[in-house]
Amino acid sequence: MGRHPNATRFDDSVGKPRSTQGTTYTRVLVVPHTSKDSVTWIDDHLLDVDLALYVVDDLTAPLHPPKNKGHEVMVYLTYIIDHYEQLPDILIFMHAHHHAWHNSDLLGFDAVEMVKRLSSERVIRHGYMNLRCAWDPGCPEWLHPHETGEILAKQEQGLLAGSWGELFPLDPLPTVLGQACCAQFAVSREKVLSIPRQRFVFYRDWLLRTPLTDYYSGRIWEFVWQYVFTGYDTYCPAEHACYCDGFGVCFGGQAQYAEFLALRQSMNDYTRELETMRRQQRTELEAGRLTESDGSASEAVSTLGEEAVLKGRIEILEKELSNRRLDALERGKDVRNRNAEVAGAHEFAGG
Repeated sequence: MGRHPNATRFDDSVGKPRSTQGTTYTRVLVVPHTSKDSVTWIDDHLLDVDLALYVVDDLTAPLHPPKNKGHEVMVYLTYIIDHYEQLPDILIFMHAHHHAWHNSDLLGFDAVEMVKRLSSERVIRHGYMNLRCAWDPGCPEWLHPHETGEILAKQEQGLLAGSWGELFPLDPLPTVLGQACCAQFAVSREKVLSIPRQRFVFYRDWLLRTPLTDYYSGRIWEFVWQYVFTGYDTYCPAEHACYCDGFGVCFGGQAQYAEFLALRQSMNDYTRELETMRRQQRTELEAGRLTESDGSASEAVSTLGEEAVLKGRIEILEKELSNRRLDALERGKDVRNRNAEVAGAHEFAGG
């Protein structure tokens, strides 16, 4: 496995005393956004964190990157470069969306809840924390740099080999790169300072010079951040430990979390089945099939009965999942429960 020469090896510290618990940390939220994006949700709801809101398409804005390229990468690197000598304890890098599919589903896909509940202690202990705990998409393997064939969902894969040699000229090309998507993470000051400032300047210079488009240069970096800050090609901590230790959503262990996921999958399956049934019913109604024969009435009644059964199952599962989620949030309020859940947990960090 490739190792970045200046990255500190990931230390899961699972089960070890948490001497940082209860300490107050300085934190900054770094967010790139366009002049058209609404970021009022940040000012309205996040009053206990410093803000660095970069307007990527306005060079007259107080905070702006040298060029709008590489999606969020240019802003993230620019903040580190410009504030390297005066970094807060915790740096939180996020997108401008209040709600987004790639935010934590167990926290209502709400970026505000993610920032408020983020464990500074975990960030300090690990140095780097991907803010997405769910593995899909991105874990345990995502990009295979040695494979040059084009894959629609991974269009950057064929470009990675050339870019890797430019970004990390002394490091061999990994066989695989993986971490949960989507370029939202927290990193400690100590972790950043373990890497010379000039290296971040080098990375940004590469971004400014590369002929790769905004899209492709940003996509490549989405699965490079973990290598820069941990030295691991793949970085995929156990989901339940990430949720519990990282956000205080504790199901009691891997088995209990797996049960929750299984119930949610069942609910999703029933929901898809119900949607399929309704689509079929609409199609038949539009075609007039339900009034063409004497048997159509009984067929319609049968369909309604099946629909009622599915709706009943979905409602039961929704309530059960909601109760389990609320229990997990309550359980996570006690640091002893969080410690117990992650003690001995295998936090897979790379291969």
